[in-house]
Parts: sequence; structure tokens; C-alpha cells
Amino acid sequence: MLRVKDGDEDAFTELVETYQDRVISIFSNILGSQDAAEDLAQETFMRVYRARAGYEPQAKFSTWLFRIANNLASNARRTSNRRKEVQFAGTESGAHRNSPSEGNVAEKSALMPARQLDKAELVDIIQNAMETLNDRQRIAVLLNKFEEMSYADIAETLEMSPPAVKSLLSRARENLREFLENYIQM
Repeated sequence: MLRVKDGDEDAFTELVETYQDRVISIFSNILGSQDAAEDLAQETFMRVYRARAGYEPQAKFSTWLFRIANNLASNARRTSNRRKEVQFAGTESGAHRNSPSEGNVAEKSALMPARQLDKAELVDIIQNAMETLNDRQRIAVLLNKFEEMSYADIAETLEMSPPAVKSLLSRARENLREFLENYIQM
């Protein structure tokens, strides 16, 4: 980011390539829409670029980036709660989008219809469980589990204390456990 601050366009391209999939993934999990996630990721990087001159490395770049993303996600959720949109069947173009390498990585046995259905059901169950969390809990879980951020980094991103993050994650895990216990076979 310091190279971007100094006007290095290639460094900005490098940042986008490094972080865009992670940012899109977080937005997608928060908003439930691939198209909205891609739009907000683009807005996130536009804000990073616009703020390049004033960037001061007080924390890790990823912490600063995810704070911007978190603020945008919160604004988007507030806006979507005020404005209800009607979705017609089959209009969500990104809902069933697969990555090009997804089929190449799977084992042949994983391509059996029963296993594909099991995987799809599991994904739906987990997404439903994540939907039960409030926005702060959801972003904290995503940053902790998928971005492997420390409590201190999450605290800085969410503008909380590390003990508050620990408590937030504990409540989130308990909420997920309560939701998922109906699906776990003992």
C-alpha cells in the first residue's frame, strides 16, 4: 500500500489481485448475493484507491481494508432493509455460479448426484445458520475463520476491544451451535 501511496499503479493491481476474492467472499457471505458482493468489492477498492494519499500504516493493510469492507457491508445491509426488492425466479445470475476449477478439483466420486446434493444441502444449512447471526457476529466469524485474523486485528477492524471480540465470537459460536444441533447426528 505504501507503493500505491507513492503512485505505483502496478502495486494497486497487485493489491486488488491479492485481496479481491477474499473481499468478495466475505461480502457474498454477508449479503447472500454474488452480484452485490462483486459491486461492493469494487467500491471497496475504489475507496482504497481514493484514500491512498492519506494512508498511514498504523495497522496491517488487511485490517484497514476489512474495516472499509465492514463499513460498506453495514451500509448495504441498512439500505437493503429499507428498500425491499422483488426477485423473480431464475434472475439471480450469480446464485449458482461455479468457479472454473471447481469441477477439475473434485474427485469423480464427489460428482455423484447424491454427494452433490449432500454438499448443496450442507452449504444451505451453513448459510442459514450464518443468517441467524447479527452483522457483527457474522463478520467476526468470517474474519476469524476464513481470514484467520487474530482477535486484536478483528477488534481493530470492528472498532472494539479484543475481549469484546472474544465475547462476540463466543456468542456467535453458541448461536451457530444452537442452530446446527438439529442437523448433527450423534
